[in-house]
Amino acid sequence: MGWNEDLERIALQERELELQHLDTETAWDLGSRLRTLAKERGLGVVIDVRRFGQPLFYAALEGTTPDHVEWVRRKSNVVARFHRSSYAIGLKEKVKNETLFQSQGLPVADYATHGGSFPLTVTGAGVVGSVTVSGLPQRADHELVVEALCAVLGRDYAVLKLAAE
Repeated sequence: MGWNEDLERIALQERELELQHLDTETAWDLGSRLRTLAKERGLGVVIDVRRFGQPLFYAALEGTTPDHVEWVRRKSNVVARFHRSSYAIGLKEKVKNETLFQSQGLPVADYATHGGSFPLTVTGAGVVGSVTVSGLPQRADHELVVEALCAVLGRDYAVLKLAAE
């Protein structure tokens, strides 16, 4: 599966995985679902669910470091800026053979175009926040988030997941 195919599938994921609302209960449900998936699989990840400017859920599992916290911040900044998943923005930059610094003048210290942060879109309101995972290879971070969103929304993950590499 190539970058363009992933970009098409990510665009579908972003369109289809829409919340009715984003309140503290929804954030707790999503964050808890991610934590449960990670614990069951023995994954060392940091999980962050937020409305822009307001953290709603945070967990750091065994095996993570302070560096993962910074990756979460930088990835979620990409979603806040572009209202697209950090993985999609990173793939778009790869296709263009550019970085966000080159194309947008954005500092690497504040923006990371690696997979793992996904926009939280609310019906009728648009993108209002993000859910971010850090600790796995970027494509796996992205897919863990999509899998948890599918579970919370009652969607079939098999239909929306990225194709095998």
